[in-house]
Formats: sequence, structure tokens, C-alpha cells
Amino acid sequence: MKTERVIVIGGGIAGLFAAKVLSEFYQEVVIVDKDAFPDQPENRPGTPQAFQPHRLTPRGSLILERLFPGYIDDLLKYGAAPTLGKTTHLINPYGTMVMPGQNKDAVYSRALLEWVLRERIRTIAQIRFLGLNEVIQLLSTEDRSAITGVELMERSSGERKQHTIMADLVLDTSGRFSKMSNWLTELGYDVPKAETLKISLGYSTRRYRIPSDRTGELNVIRMEGDPVKASTTGVLSLIENNTVEMVIWNLGSRYPSINPEQFEQEVAQLASPLFAVALQGLEPLGNPRGYRVEELSRQHYEQMHRWPAGLLVMGDAFCQLDPVFGQGMTIAAIEAEALETSLRNQLNQPEPDFELRFLQQMQDNIEAAWWLNAVADLRWPGVEYPGEEPIKGLKFAQKYMDFVLKQSTEQANYEIYGLYWLVNSLFLSPSELFNSQMITSLLTAGGSEEDKQWFDEWVRESDQPLEERLNQHFPSFENASFASMDQLM
Repeated sequence: MKTERVIVIGGGIAGLFAAKVLSEFYQEVVIVDKDAFPDQPENRPGTPQAFQPHRLTPRGSLILERLFPGYIDDLLKYGAAPTLGKTTHLINPYGTMVMPGQNKDAVYSRALLEWVLRERIRTIAQIRFLGLNEVIQLLSTEDRSAITGVELMERSSGERKQHTIMADLVLDTSGRFSKMSNWLTELGYDVPKAETLKISLGYSTRRYRIPSDRTGELNVIRMEGDPVKASTTGVLSLIENNTVEMVIWNLGSRYPSINPEQFEQEVAQLASPLFAVALQGLEPLGNPRGYRVEELSRQHYEQMHRWPAGLLVMGDAFCQLDPVFGQGMTIAAIEAEALETSLRNQLNQPEPDFELRFLQQMQDNIEAAWWLNAVADLRWPGVEYPGEEPIKGLKFAQKYMDFVLKQSTEQANYEIYGLYWLVNSLFLSPSELFNSQMITSLLTAGGSEEDKQWFDEWVRESDQPLEERLNQHFPSFENASFASMDQLM
């Protein structure tokens, strides 16, 4: 493998993660973005979702700490709110769990995280930023079997000058607005149809300034909406510099308002009074801002019979997840870690079709997140999955996940609730919950007659042993990468 120049398309979170990894293998890494790169924490025009909340799960934080040691200290230095000693109120249709913050972490806006990471990357000599340049075309060899660079349109000049940059590798991290499918089609490649989940999600966020006499009292409040009632979800959280953000969302075309008065009314109508109490006396910082996601999309480039050498795709350009679950940045971190391992293995023992093998590895790691998204979102009225192949184990998984949430909440079983959360945040494999021992144990320990009835009916549908049937009806996720409980210590 040549180790000269790599071009990263997109200077967002996924691009920054990837650039850090690539700098260990390439002599020059060029990060290209159509936006200018701000010299302070502020949102870029090309990221309309950036005003909305962004979070790293513990899995993502572990990876990021390894790639950017001490990044939490940087965030705290620039005003991010510490979570140590804070309390999180987790409200769902079955009750409330109160979780104390026991680890050193921070909450922040996307703008601050992106800026902190960008400042770290600016210190790496072989990485350079090329803002106000839009990639309009991939360059290839004459037989189109390999990518050799990109053609750019300079956005800073009134003349919109075009120029080219040659590279040994091009990595697309340009997000949900990626043009990769079109570029591949233009080069004569047959691109599989993307898998989609139509969610019609809408969410609105408003920020507030905290008075100086209340800076220490505010905690995180998260209230899950009820799919049966199609009720709105709400989350209140600190970010940086004595600011809180309040976000509400719903699925199936039930979009929260961005009108200030209506937004405040919708917040007041949330089932928990904790939100109204927390927001009392806080100063609104501008109007609410909304964002909509009509569908989630998962590319299947790994299924292509031909794929050009010197081309990779990561982040939302490969798979767009439901942003309300906070898995997107964590998936980007997992992908960056996989990229690091793949590049090292390829250097030590080169093999053909490196790019396709990496895309398959990406798909393996995305599978759990996509499946969990489908299981959760398809509970809501108006959400549709138009795929030709049904989601494996969907109905049972929905019933069982709801049962786990109900049991752990009503019985204040923090161990089971923690396991439920670690699975949904991609720290542990879903197989940690979906196994015969766990299912039998939970149903034996509690549950209503109705709970046991649906399980008994599911068991009676087949004469297979329970473990064998679970293996047959649920994805194994055996090729995916997960963390371990030891890493939480």
C-alpha cells in the first residue's frame, strides 16, 4: 500500500476521527470541506443538524480518549459542563430511574467538540485543512478500476475555479448529503439500492442561559415518549458556558413546533413536571430551531461485485442512524478504530480487495445499531420499513425490550437497566440480552401473566430448543466489535 496522500471529504466529526487515524499511515492528509473552518466553536452552514444535541456514549468516549488523550479536560477548560456528581432522571412510561454521574465526563455542544478536536488535529504536521472547496467529481484511472484523486470547485472565489488534487486514497465522510452513489454510477459501477427506514422524525431545540444563582442545581432530565400514545420525547441537558438545551421530538410526521410560544406550550405539556420546574427563571437564547429526518439510509456497497481501489466511505455517508439515540458519533469512532486496525493489517500483510473487505467490516459493525434503530422506531405509528427482507426477530424483540424496560424500572433493578442501556448504546452486543438464560431468568424473577403469556405463545410456535430458536431468529452480530464490562471500570 502506498503511503503518500489521502483526501478526506468532509471536515465533520467522522472526518476528524478518520484524519487522526490516517495521519499515522500517510505522509499527507488533506481534509476538504465546502465550509470554511471556523477559528472558534461555532456551527458550520453545511451541518444544519449541528444545533441539535450531540452526545458520545461510553463506548465512543473510550475510543476518543485513546485517539485524543485528555480531550475531556480540553472540553472542560473551554466551558463544557462536568457530569461527575450530576444526576440524570430517566423517565419512561413505567416510572423513573435516577442515575448519579460517577465518572469524569462532560456535556457539550457539537460545535465545541468539533472545535476542540480540530484544534488538536491542527498540531499534527501532516494534516492540512482545505475549506471552501467542494468535491464535484472523483478522478480515476482510464479503466476506472482505481480512484486517483478528486476534482474540486473553489467556493471562496467569485469565479468558482476548478482544480484537482491527486491522492492514493480518497475517504468520503461527507455525511447524509454524500454524492458517492452518483459518483460511482457515473464511473460505470452498479450500486445496490440503499436500505431505508422511513421515520419522518422532527425535533426542535431551544437553548437557555442559567442564572448565576442556579448554576449548580440543574441536572439531566430525559423522558421517553410512549409509542402507544405517540407522545413527545423531551430531554433537558446542560452544555457549555452556563447554558442548557431543551429538545423535544416525535416520529411519524408529528413535528414539534419552532414557534417560541408553541414550543414552550409543548414542553409544558410533557408528562413530567420536572422540565417546567427546571426551566423556570431561565433566559431563552433565541428561538427554537428544528430539524427533520424523513428516512434513515444504509448503503450496501459491500455487496458490489466491483469496487474501485483507493476509495472508502465512513460515517453518515455509509449509514444514517436515528439521531435521537445518540449512536452516530459513537459509530464514527468505532469505524475509525476499525480503519486503524485494517490499515495496520494491510501494511503488515497486504491482500487484494482491501477496500471491499473494509466496507464489509463496517457493515458488520453497523448491523447492531441499524437493527436496534429498527426495533425501537417501528413501534411508532407512521414509521415504515420498505425493505424486501423483514427485520429479523422484530416483534419478539419489541415485546422483550419493552418487558426488560418495564421490569427494570418498576423493580428499580439498576443492574438490568444498566445492561439494557449498554446494549442500546452499542457498548455490549444485543446477545447479552437475547439469550435463553437471561430471558428465562427475567421472566422467572417477575412479570405479569400477560408478559409470560406472550412468551409462552412464542415458545409454542416451534418445537426447537429456546437457544436454538433464538439463534435462528435473531442476528448473531458475531462479526461486530463490542466493548467489555471491564472497560467501564
